[in-house]
Order: sequence, then structure tokens, then C-alpha cells
Amino acid sequence: MRRAPVVTVLLLGLLALLPTQAHAADNGEWSVKPADSVITPRAAFQLSAQPGATFTDRAVVTNTTDGPLTLHLYVADAYNTERDGGLAVRGREEAQHDVGAWGKPEQDVVTVPARSALPVGLTLTVPADASPGDHVGALVAVDDRVPTAAGSFIGIQRGVGARIYLRVDGAERPALAVENVRFAAHNPQVPWTGRTDSTVSYTLHNTGNVKLDPRADLHVGGVFAGGPTTRQLANVPAELLPGQQVEVTEAWSGAPTGWGDVTVTATANGVTATGSDDFTQVPWLLAGALILLAAVGTAAAVTRRRRRRPAARHRGRPEAGVSD
Repeated sequence: MRRAPVVTVLLLGLLALLPTQAHAADNGEWSVKPADSVITPRAAFQLSAQPGATFTDRAVVTNTTDGPLTLHLYVADAYNTERDGGLAVRGREEAQHDVGAWGKPEQDVVTVPARSALPVGLTLTVPADASPGDHVGALVAVDDRVPTAAGSFIGIQRGVGARIYLRVDGAERPALAVENVRFAAHNPQVPWTGRTDSTVSYTLHNTGNVKLDPRADLHVGGVFAGGPTTRQLANVPAELLPGQQVEVTEAWSGAPTGWGDVTVTATANGVTATGSDDFTQVPWLLAGALILLAAVGTAAAVTRRRRRRPAARHRGRPEAGVSD
């Protein structure tokens, strides 16, 4: 019997690329982290260099399983995912253009014994024409084994990565743009009788050369009912890398009914950007009632004018004289 092909999906443990404390990027079986400095533990590689510089660092790969693990190591470019703005890294077979092209581990393949840790050297060579600002990547350890669940055609190739934050010396230029703001409201037919099912979407674009930690707020202006007029948006990426853009969509329960505009204001690293969208959201039954009232009022006015015209003609007619 011919076996169906297995589709391989590379899962790089995106959460493992988001260390918030000084611990290793870990998937429960193996981990990667920078070797601790003399002063303090490190959660990520925090590096600064001039264009053209070459420097080395060290990482620790730890195997927490009961058997040996063979892992492939490589340095990868990082980017923001379009889906939620989280950080991901390029696969081992993909072309690397930034940190992924500048970095190389001391060993491409390592076998780590059970319940053991292995130090690995890392070298970064910054090109002489490297642009100033932030360059973000990761040192990634990937297991080439692709286990599949019974009856599944999808195999998961797992990996974890320790972040590399490299700042190249030169002028820092934080810049941010808010683009493609869209407000879509779906109001109940009878106004204010139920919850609205509305969304606000917009694109956050880092147009500068340093990573940003953005915050976004929404303001509503015009003639409308409902509110509030200002709210903080929640689904904002924690980090927005230089050159990256992320489309953000957020549900809005209790969105306004009426007409006006919505403005998204984003701030980060001392810079501010705004984008707006007009809206006209009047429930059909309310609009129909207003049109009907207007029509009834117009008809009543016409009727009153017609009734006044004969009386006016009668008052203005001269009386006939009586001859002797």
C-alpha cells in the first residue's frame, strides 16, 4: 500500500523567542540561551557593534530528556508575523539577509547527551555597509526528526531559539506609521436594542531603524450614540521590528451608531502617528423611520398649502356691484 506524503511544518517555538525573564528558550526537551555573563544571567544576546566589526559570544544548549539529542544550529533573521505580530524566525532552508547572514555557530550540528548542557561558540561579522540601528535574529536549535500523529499527514519539526538583539552604531531614527484604518460596524436593526458586532483594523508600520514597543488608542468624533469616545487598543504587537508592518484587527462591542470618524493614534519611542476612517452607521429601521417622518411632514405641508390657496383666492376677488 502506497503511503501518503507527509507535509513537514517547521514549528520554531515562537513563545520560546519571547523571554521575559533570564531563562532559556525552552520547549520542554531542549533549550538555548546565552552563556551567563560574569555579572548577571542573560535572557537574550544584547550586542552593540560598529559596521565591519567581528565579535564572538557563547551559548548553552541543554538537553533535558533521558536520551541524547542531535540538533542543527543556525542563526536566523527574525520578523513579525502578519497574523498576530509575534516574533518568528526564518527556517534553516530559507535565505537569510540580516543577522541570519552575519552570524554562524561554532558547530552546525551538536549531539547533547541526556540531562546535559553543551557550550557552543557564536561568531557575528557585521558588514562594513550595515545600516545603523537595530537588527534582530536568533540562534536556533532544530531537531530534524519529524514525528507525525497516527492518521495525520502533517509532521512537526520543532526548534527553539535565543534572541539576538544587535544594534549597529550610527544615527537612530525611530519612525512609525498608522495605515489602512478601517472601521466596520454591524448594528442591530432596532437601534440600541442589542450588542454591535464591530471591528477596527489598521496597519502598524515601523518605518524607522530601531525596534518599537508601540501603544495604540482609538478616538471617535462626529455625531453618534454609544461609546466610549476613547479607548486603548489591546492587540498591539509587543515589539515591532524595523521595516516590519503588522495588520491588527480588534473586536469592538458597543461601537457607536451615527456618523463621524475613527482615529487610531500610535505612540512609541517618543514618536506619534495617526490614521483615520470615516463611518456612517445608522440602523436601517431608524433610517426608514426618519425617511417616513420626513415624507409625512412633507405631505402635511403640501396639504396645508393647498387648503390655504382657495381661501386666499376668495378673499382677493372684488364684489359685484348692484345697478339701479
